Amino acid sequence: MDVRLNAWVRGYVQGVGFRWWTRARALELGLVGSASNLRDGRVEVVAEGSEEACKRLLEALRSGETPGRVDTVVERWTEARGGLTGFIER
Repeated sequence: MDVRLNAWVRGYVQGVGFRWWTRARALELGLVGSASNLRDGRVEVVAEGSEEACKRLLEALRSGETPGRVDTVVERWTEARGGLTGFIER
């Protein structure tokens, strides 16, 4: 069963290639969704796919190996809604 992960990433994550890096990791894991800059400086990541793949993406976001600097990641899990194709940067 597919799930949806919403993750809000706070830190120095805008203008450093963070969304591109997140997209690359998500595509490697077979996920669909998006990574979007928010006005308050956070990046919102929406990913749908297997629970295992979403957990691996969340681990990557928290790994300390991202571009920039991640201070905190807040997550929310729900059922997949579908309708997403590819993984885009917004």
